[in-house]
Amino acid sequence: MKRAILLSAFLLSQFGTSQLLKTNGQKIVNDKGENVQLRGLGLGGWMLQEGYMLKTADFAGPQYKIKEKIAELIGEDGMNNFYKAYLKNGITKQDIDFLKKAGFNSIRLPMHYNLYTLPIEKEPVKGQNTWLEEGFKMTDDLLKWCADNKMYLILDLHAAPGGQGNDVNISDNDKSKPSLWESEENQKKTVALWKKLAERYKNEAWIGGYDLINEPNINFTGQNKNGTDEMSNAPLWKLQKDITEAIRQVDKKHIIIIEGNGWGNNYNGLTPLWDNNMVFSFHKYWNYNNDETLKFALDLREKHNIPIWLGETGENSNVWFTELIQLLDKHNIGYAFWPMKKIDNIAGITNVKITPEYQKLLDYWKNGGEKPSKEFATKALMQIADNYKFSNVEIKNDIIDAMFRQTTENTTKPFKNHQAPGRIFASEYDLGRMNSAYLDKDFINLWVSDPAKRSEWNSGNQMRNDGVDIYKCNDKITNQYYVGKTETGEWIQYTIDAKAGKSYSFDIRYASNNDSKIRIEDVSGTQLATVSLPSTGGNEAWKTFTAKGINLKKGENKIRIKFENDGVNLNYFEIK
Repeated sequence: MKRAILLSAFLLSQFGTSQLLKTNGQKIVNDKGENVQLRGLGLGGWMLQEGYMLKTADFAGPQYKIKEKIAELIGEDGMNNFYKAYLKNGITKQDIDFLKKAGFNSIRLPMHYNLYTLPIEKEPVKGQNTWLEEGFKMTDDLLKWCADNKMYLILDLHAAPGGQGNDVNISDNDKSKPSLWESEENQKKTVALWKKLAERYKNEAWIGGYDLINEPNINFTGQNKNGTDEMSNAPLWKLQKDITEAIRQVDKKHIIIIEGNGWGNNYNGLTPLWDNNMVFSFHKYWNYNNDETLKFALDLREKHNIPIWLGETGENSNVWFTELIQLLDKHNIGYAFWPMKKIDNIAGITNVKITPEYQKLLDYWKNGGEKPSKEFATKALMQIADNYKFSNVEIKNDIIDAMFRQTTENTTKPFKNHQAPGRIFASEYDLGRMNSAYLDKDFINLWVSDPAKRSEWNSGNQMRNDGVDIYKCNDKITNQYYVGKTETGEWIQYTIDAKAGKSYSFDIRYASNNDSKIRIEDVSGTQLATVSLPSTGGNEAWKTFTAKGINLKKGENKIRIKFENDGVNLNYFEIK
């Protein structure tokens, strides 16, 4: 009897009475009934790559085409070795520890089915399922790292057998083979995979839920090939119901997450709900952050009295991120941003650094020319795989600040410890919201709501994810970047710690095609200097102009550089 009580206590401690998520009306709650707002990140690019993540979109969008390109250069064995290193380095415990420290409480795992089971055409016995240990082991490890950090792991079938839509990059859909919807075998394999996963993880408290099919996008009967005008969606609801029934044969506890057609948002024809522990997922990209853009999801929540979850969002500016999270917080909606790692990007939590050697491969794949040697290509690809290690990625602190601190605070923080005297690079302006740390006229991409508002926000696409336009710099002294595309009325702010209160001179390193003028002010608007900058004869013809008599107080100073006309490019200013 005593042993049974001890065993029961052990199981409770493992499952955690305040851990397991479930639904309660329109809320997701833990076992204590406390509201849980999922603040998550999707590990896009790990188990499944889309071309844009590896910069191959122009010639290889779906993963199978990327693999073909790699195998063309280094052979099938070389390609497999690359992917082995890529998967090993892509997500580790260090990554999950970092995400927890940043403020996330959940992870969405986009799964490729082919890491868990063979494609139907490769099954030794037709209709059977060969299970592969690789995907399950990767999931086991990830779950342990999440549990160690008290983070929820949501399993997301991102690439279903055969592919679930016409946007082929999303699900690695090879159109020469039968799709998920054209093949009963693929559907049976999908159901079997989910049952296998549920059986394995049924007693895991830190599994947050099962996201059954990511972004279905298919025209069953409608005209739009991505299913945005479908009215019944009958095959989609039937398959998700079948998956749910298979899961419930082995797991009665975990949340079931369903998605609509048309990249997740078309819930037309939804049949009566078939489970009492279910969540609707929707996805949101490139539109306004207001109640109107959430109305369809809020209406679903209200009508069916079940929670909604923003299962995927991102790929925009820091301004958009902050505004979106404020909107979601207002409505008690959890989320998972997208993605974790991409090559040479500013809009993700981390950046994987590109190399000149990898760029040569990209150029060859896109433009042809002399074929790189197998040795060169192997070395270039293995270096990229190594760059995916957490220790080698660039952490985007401006994005973390925008997603967490800036959602509730309108203060600014120094980007780095700037001192006077000292050199301050223009791109190292303060962290903070727009109108607090900077003002820029292009700061958000809203092309889904308004096609005319397709803006790159940071037009140089370098270093930071704000509206400030940052470009690669070729000056002899540089931190690699300069601030450019400046327009009349824009400004950037710096926090400077002055060792003494006195009059300083500013050596301003700039380039401009025309005569220009800037104002230097403190944060209250008091003018410290107006500086006329003569044309240097080119946008990257760098010259130095010295402005004198700029008074700084001892200790912290917040100064703003305001642009009084268009076209000044700033590299740095040196305070003496």
